[in-house]
Amino acid sequence: MSTKDKNVKDQNHLFSLDFSKKRIGIVVSRWNTDITESLAEACAGILLKAGIQDEQIVRLDVPGTFEIPAACKMLLQHKSLDAVIGIGCVIKGETTHNEYINHAVATGMTQLSIISGKPCIFGVLTPNDMQQALDRAGGKYGNKGEDAALAALEMISIKDNLADPGATIGFK
Repeated sequence: MSTKDKNVKDQNHLFSLDFSKKRIGIVVSRWNTDITESLAEACAGILLKAGIQDEQIVRLDVPGTFEIPAACKMLLQHKSLDAVIGIGCVIKGETTHNEYINHAVATGMTQLSIISGKPCIFGVLTPNDMQQALDRAGGKYGNKGEDAALAALEMISIKDNLADPGATIGFK
């Protein structure tokens, strides 16, 4: 479903939940900094609005988007976090490098989430050009940093509300 058709922002119920004791890591790529800073600021803004204290948000900057999964793993290993959010922007260029980076980061974040049992959110823009990136970093399609934060909050809520945290998926 495209951004125009569905938006994560209809998650207002999340703001009535208590996230005051939660800790979130945000890993931010320094590549395409104008875009990633806008995404990171919007992401942190939603977390603060949800009641997470500023000192409970751990930010780590990395050279590029490719480094996000490894940095998220480092944060999960060395900090007591409830979720991590990877913020990046890989703009399509003259080669297919973007496809390799985006696939590797998406796969890495998925694997890390499954292995760690903690929400690892893919907050990486994958636009064809700078205008598409700007449109999604505070432009006509809103700011996808907010959507990443909302996804993290919802996943934390889902995890917290599971009846039996020791339940298996069919294996004993």
